[in-house]
Amino acid sequence: MFPFRGRPIRFDTVKNIFRAFKYRNYRYYYYGQSISLIGVWVQNIAMGWLVYRLTGSALLLGTIAFALQIPSLLITPFAGVLADRWNRRNVIIITQILLMLVAFILAGLTLTNRITVPLIIIMALVNGIILAFDTPFRQSFVPDIITRREDLSNAIALNSSLYNLARFIGPPIGGILIAWVGEGWCFFINGISFVAVIAGLTAIRIQKKLRPRRFGSILSQLREGLGYSWSFLPIRYLITLVALSSFFGLPFQALLPVFAAEILQGDAQLLGLLTGALGAGALSGAIFLASRQNLNNIPRITFLTAMLFAAGLAAFALSSFIVLSMIALVITGFGMIVHFNATNSLIQNISDEDKRGRVISLYSLTFMGITPLGSLLAGATAEYIGVPYTIFSFSMICLASALLFGKRLRFIMCGLTKAQRRLAI
Repeated sequence: MFPFRGRPIRFDTVKNIFRAFKYRNYRYYYYGQSISLIGVWVQNIAMGWLVYRLTGSALLLGTIAFALQIPSLLITPFAGVLADRWNRRNVIIITQILLMLVAFILAGLTLTNRITVPLIIIMALVNGIILAFDTPFRQSFVPDIITRREDLSNAIALNSSLYNLARFIGPPIGGILIAWVGEGWCFFINGISFVAVIAGLTAIRIQKKLRPRRFGSILSQLREGLGYSWSFLPIRYLITLVALSSFFGLPFQALLPVFAAEILQGDAQLLGLLTGALGAGALSGAIFLASRQNLNNIPRITFLTAMLFAAGLAAFALSSFIVLSMIALVITGFGMIVHFNATNSLIQNISDEDKRGRVISLYSLTFMGITPLGSLLAGATAEYIGVPYTIFSFSMICLASALLFGKRLRFIMCGLTKAQRRLAI
C-alpha cells in the first residue's frame, strides 16, 4: 500500500491506467518512444562509466552532467515561445534525427579509440542543445494528440511510466553490454533505436488547429509567459518546489558511478543495477499516478512524495550495503517520479492553451537547466567532503523545501480549484 489516502489500485481500476491508449496517435507516439528511450538509457549509463573509467573523477562526472543540461538554462525558455508558434511534431522529428547523429558520432569516436574527455564534453554539450529545443516541444505536444482534457493527466503519467520502464530496462542492458563489447557499441545501439521514434512520429496525423496569430517579438512573448507563471500562484509554488528538488536532489544521478565503484565496491553491472532499482521505483510511481482520476488529490500527493524523495535519497547517501542502497533507490525513484510528474500534470491541466508551451518550458527548465548547476556544485563539494555527505546534505535541503511547500498546500489547492472553474467556463 502506498502512504496516501484514497483507494488503492485494484483490478477494476487497472483499465484506467491505460485509457490514453484509445487514441491512435498516442499509441504511435508511445510505441516509438518505448524503443528509443531504452537506447537513450543504454547510452547514458555508458557515457557515465566511460568518463569515470578514463578519469576516476567525481568532478568530471558532474561536469559531463553540467554540459549535457546547461544549454536548457539559456535555450529552453525561448524554445517554449517557439513551441507556441511552430509545428510541434515536425520540430520533434528534426531533433530526434539530430540526436541519432550525435549517438553515431560518439560510437564512431569510441570504437576507433579516438574518444577523449574533452570530446565527450563537447558531444554532451551538443546533445544538451538539441534536448533544450526538443523538451518544450515534446512536453507540449502530448495535449495535441489527446483530444479529451480529462485523459491528459493519464497520458502524462503513462509517458513517465514509459521513461522509467526504459530507465529500469536500459541501464542493466547497458552494464552488460559495457562488460561484453564496450561503451562504443552502446552508443551505436542508441543511434539505431531512434529509427523507431522517428517512424512513430511520421505516422501520427493531427488535425490542424487554428492557433491565435502571434504578434510581437520572442522576447515580449517570453516576458508574457514569465509574468503569467509568476502571477498565477499555484504555478509559481509548484515550479519553485521542482526547482529546489532539481538543484539539490537530482545531481545524485551524475554521481552514481562513484557509489557503484567506491562506496559499494562494484563495477559497471552494479551501476546498471542501481540505476535499474531507481527506475523500478520510478516505474511503480508512474503507474500509481496513472491510476489516479481525481486531480484534486494531486497537490497533496506532490507534497508527500517530495518528502519521500528526500528521505529515500538520505538513506541511499548513508548506505554502504548493496541491498539497502537498492531499496533506498526504489523509494527515491518512486518519490521522485510522482513528485515531478504530478507537478507536470497539474501545470498542463491548468495552463492556458496559448501559453502552455512557455509554461512547460519553465517547468522543463527547472530540471534540465537548473540540475546541471546542482551537478556541478555536487561534484565540486564531493571533492572536499565526499560523495555520501554531499548527497545527504542536499537531501536535507530537499526535505526542508518540501515542508515549506506543505505550509502553502491549502492555498495551492484553493487556487487550483479556481483555475478548474475558470477552464470549465
